[in-house]
Amino acid sequence: MLATVFAIAHAAPSQAPVEAHALHPPQMVAGGDGVRRLYYELDIGNYYADTGTLKLIEAAVYADADSSPLATFSGPALAGLLRPNKELEADNSLTIAGGAHALLLIAAPLPADRQLPLTLRHKLAFKTAKGEVQTAADIPVPVDARPPVTLGAPLRGGLWLTDEGPGHAQSHHWGSVIAQNGRLTIPQRYAIDFFRLDAEGHAVRTPVDKLAESRVEDWTGWNSEVLAVADGVVRDMRDGVADRKPLSPQEEPAELTARTLYGNFIVLETSPGIFIHYAHLRQGSIGVKPGQHVKRGAALARLGLTGGAGAPHLHFHVSDKASFADSQGLPFVFDSYTPAGHASESEALNKASTIKLTPQAPRLRHRMPLDGDIVGF
Repeated sequence: MLATVFAIAHAAPSQAPVEAHALHPPQMVAGGDGVRRLYYELDIGNYYADTGTLKLIEAAVYADADSSPLATFSGPALAGLLRPNKELEADNSLTIAGGAHALLLIAAPLPADRQLPLTLRHKLAFKTAKGEVQTAADIPVPVDARPPVTLGAPLRGGLWLTDEGPGHAQSHHWGSVIAQNGRLTIPQRYAIDFFRLDAEGHAVRTPVDKLAESRVEDWTGWNSEVLAVADGVVRDMRDGVADRKPLSPQEEPAELTARTLYGNFIVLETSPGIFIHYAHLRQGSIGVKPGQHVKRGAALARLGLTGGAGAPHLHFHVSDKASFADSQGLPFVFDSYTPAGHASESEALNKASTIKLTPQAPRLRHRMPLDGDIVGF
């Protein structure tokens, strides 16, 4: 009798045999565009190996008991939720083999007049190998009601490109998932690579077809001052790694740690469970030691080219631990910055490109710059 009941449930055409959960509870954060969003990842498993392939065709996100979704993703919108090197099939579906799983990187917008929900609910629609439509509904994800941490400027003056920044699922930051010690983490969930720009919006003086011949001094950000974004205590640091030539070959790290990825770095604890990571710092420029207390705005080091970096820039992110691989990335906002335009990495690296800048725009407060934003501190 039990076997018969199981077989019926397993074969129910309307219910997809999937399991889904979030890697980490989302927190609401306002982006540079003024939109409040909840950023998180939904891990979807096609549980039974003998089920066969399921094709995800739509994902909808609801707040609490609302009947209208906050967002619905299908077609190109669904493709925008996929990690690097993941693509939809020709029919705009995401294939999940039997016994396999897939990850959606979701940025759910929250209307300005909508209170922060307690829970997000999800409805997923799939097509089976026979063309039948199956669904999984009311998949809950609890919302973390804590506000994002507010920080001061990490860099002194100038214009800075927010490269591989928040909201970009295909970036090497948000798209980098680490499986270790029985859990999945995304330390770089909200990470930013800050490239300094000149008055025309360019990161390097060398022509784009000769970038491989550039020197560190040709990059606008080289040797810029790196600042403490809040009062805190230095929990970890490293100096002594030599700066490399721009765009030179990099070795694949044997393991994912701060010491194999960051080059010269500083980790600053600004409050319990809030750690600020600064990476790729210039050799010999770090002026702090572990255990040292620093004040917001203090000079910590200078921007360099060490560790897993192709060109001089500051890697910056916030997480819940001082270590790398076992930490979860946390959202943050800067208390004040000037929105000065928008550009892609390829535009910023091509001195012949034309980038429209608005450095006199009104300052924004308590916002997180998004991928491609140009900001002034």
